[in-house]
Amino acid sequence: MPFRPSHSLLDCELLNLASAFCQLQLPFFFIPLVEMASTTLICDTQPWKDLKAHTEDIKKTHLRDLMNDKERCESMMVEFDGMFLDYSRQCATLETIDKLYKLAEAASLKQQINRMYSGEHINSTENRSVLHVALRAPRDAVINSDGKNVVPDVWNVLDKIKDFSEKVRNGSWVGATGKPLKDVIAIGIGGSFLGPLFVHAALQTDPEAVEFAKGRQLRFLANVDPIDVARNIAGLNPETTLVVVVSKTFTTAETMLNARTLREWISSALGPSAVAKHMVAVSTNLTLVEKFGIDPNNAFAFWDWVGGRYSVCSAVGVLPLSLQYGFSIVEKFLKGASSIDEHFRSAPFEKNIPVLLGLLSVWNVSFLGYPARAILPYSQALEKFAPHIQQVSMESNGKGVSIDGVPLPYEAGEIDFGEPGTNGQHSFYQLIHQGRVIPCDFIGIVKSQQPVYLKGEVVSNHDELMSNFFAQPDALAYGKTAEQLLKENVSQHLIPHKLLASYEHRVTVEGFVWGINSFDQWGVELGKSLATQVRKQLNASRTKSEPVEGFNFSTTTLLTRYLQASSDIPAEPPTLLPRI
Repeated sequence: MPFRPSHSLLDCELLNLASAFCQLQLPFFFIPLVEMASTTLICDTQPWKDLKAHTEDIKKTHLRDLMNDKERCESMMVEFDGMFLDYSRQCATLETIDKLYKLAEAASLKQQINRMYSGEHINSTENRSVLHVALRAPRDAVINSDGKNVVPDVWNVLDKIKDFSEKVRNGSWVGATGKPLKDVIAIGIGGSFLGPLFVHAALQTDPEAVEFAKGRQLRFLANVDPIDVARNIAGLNPETTLVVVVSKTFTTAETMLNARTLREWISSALGPSAVAKHMVAVSTNLTLVEKFGIDPNNAFAFWDWVGGRYSVCSAVGVLPLSLQYGFSIVEKFLKGASSIDEHFRSAPFEKNIPVLLGLLSVWNVSFLGYPARAILPYSQALEKFAPHIQQVSMESNGKGVSIDGVPLPYEAGEIDFGEPGTNGQHSFYQLIHQGRVIPCDFIGIVKSQQPVYLKGEVVSNHDELMSNFFAQPDALAYGKTAEQLLKENVSQHLIPHKLLASYEHRVTVEGFVWGINSFDQWGVELGKSLATQVRKQLNASRTKSEPVEGFNFSTTTLLTRYLQASSDIPAEPPTLLPRI
């Protein structure tokens, strides 16, 4: 019977929501390549062969039995900077993890990480450094590319963005008719769109960010479909609109057609000379920027060592987000990302969240044969997280040949999709429960950005959401045995349809290990039943201070931490509605 492994991730600071979950996916940003002998693949190494043999042992073990081992579960929990990772629902033993560490050693993982941070040209096909970590480095950091410290250049651009965005926001930079520019349309596609959109969606309901964004709008124009143009300019006045054109070369076909369209929209209303006051650029091609009609002084640079899908921390994301929320809010996001950068670079593998997630993903994809991954954030603010990771992951690792051009004789890369919980539970979870083995990321938040309490309700709205977050991983991991189903009078022919399995998690270090260049409703009912149990526990713990009981070690630990971190919620809070 198939079984599905999973992770649960609990983030303890919602104020840093954008940071924390960009942090979670940053390791993807850290996927350069693995250089081994030109004809050597990782599958030829002894650690790979050992893992292949080990797979047969794992297939004989049900996750239900693994979860009964408290010592194992406790060993599979890691915490760093407000993030708590529980990977005990992986189809893996402590022996599996040890073998994965040996695989990392065979792939020279630590050396590859060091090479990236030292600015070596690990993107060998394009002969470039891979230094998106420099985009959020502290001002006094030293990160070299081709013998030059690039951090001062980064901060020159950040300082320029801070100055410009403050002028626009305080009204000292105005449009052609003297009106303040309160509306921003950012034109870009791919990495010039998905990352900034994710962060924008995450900040839209953050209380502090909401205050900074009052009276302002930020929209993103990506699709060349004229409907996207129509929707973006609907209700906007050219007199109060600033357009940010994001294109490194200023030649991206879709982006430049959309840019010319909005240039015409502005020119037809305000005259051709208005373009210089209503359009700015994020680009390195100052000649084409000027030819387009944008003042080169209003162009914000980024560098060839930044790949598009890794560029959200460059002017690509920082400029439009600073115009909407102010630079001080965006700087918090950069600091959160920098924290994970340092963690990834320096933490030992057994405590290194990105490394653990990456190795487990290699295990699930290349050894257990699970080709897909569902990204399931139990936070509506993270609704654009999965689309962003789709590009970061699938564009990076969607390759069938090694860095040396050798066809890979093993599976690499994942098919990513996702939806915020609990929406996904009413959409595709049935397939995950009983149809196919699909690895899952369960991402939970301790405190809501917009808490809601209704007097007389058993739990708050957020506790109701989190009841499902705690219940679904266990529903997938445990399922029901044939004996349990028979006791419930389930017809014999329906038993195979009600057997559940478990799930898995994420990709990060895959590119290193795989040796690829990453830079160029039966089932649902069980989840409902378990959610009811969690809901009752949350109510009892909050109103009567009852301890968490009746759950496995992992769920007990997560629930206890959740209750502790949200202990400032009154036992019987008065009605509270969203404040937006």
